[in-house]
Amino acid sequence: MRASNSSKGLRLSESNLTRRQRDVLAYLRKNAARFLHPPTLDELCTAMGLASRGSMHKHVQALVDAGLIEPLGQKQRGLRLARATARNDDVPFYGYIAAGRPIDAVAGTDTVEVPAALRSKRPCYVLEVRGDSMIEDGILDGDRVVVESRDAARNGEVVVALIDNRDSTLKRIEQRPGLVTLHPANGALPPIRLAPERVRIQGVVVGLMRRYRGISG
Repeated sequence: MRASNSSKGLRLSESNLTRRQRDVLAYLRKNAARFLHPPTLDELCTAMGLASRGSMHKHVQALVDAGLIEPLGQKQRGLRLARATARNDDVPFYGYIAAGRPIDAVAGTDTVEVPAALRSKRPCYVLEVRGDSMIEDGILDGDRVVVESRDAARNGEVVVALIDNRDSTLKRIEQRPGLVTLHPANGALPPIRLAPERVRIQGVVVGLMRRYRGISG
């Protein structure tokens, strides 16, 4: 009998995976929002440091057979998570982002349920805000921002900016020839001015989620 695509059937299939197959599945889930296009088999080998394309093909085929990932058709190359492996509203949660002095965003493997109205049609991920440098834009400490994954932004957009390939921060961006300025939304804090080669855009904020605390019912 063919395995069911129900959530119960999927959990059973996952439990029977080998360690390497679980690693491949975890990598695809963790990085789903970062792929501009579904990764090919060769790209997956490179990303995971696996030299044997044949071995990767066997792992991928096992995941396809389990209904956990699906290859794209002839006109499109690459691998993507099967629609049944996650709810439509699940978005990767990558940890914390500074709205203040730059700190590292901490990548995780959790997901967050995000309503469609707070997401864009492109891949998104969620970060939790630390700091108060964006409070005048209504982004407060403890808020969760929904970020559209892309590497370019228009002036005035609130971006996740990676500085010197080390520190991530949440700021409003201004780009001029020879200069990138990351503006806080807090009059008490100065802007950050950097040469363009020191800044890499990792996404643009498209939504905001907030939990209200201390409200008695």
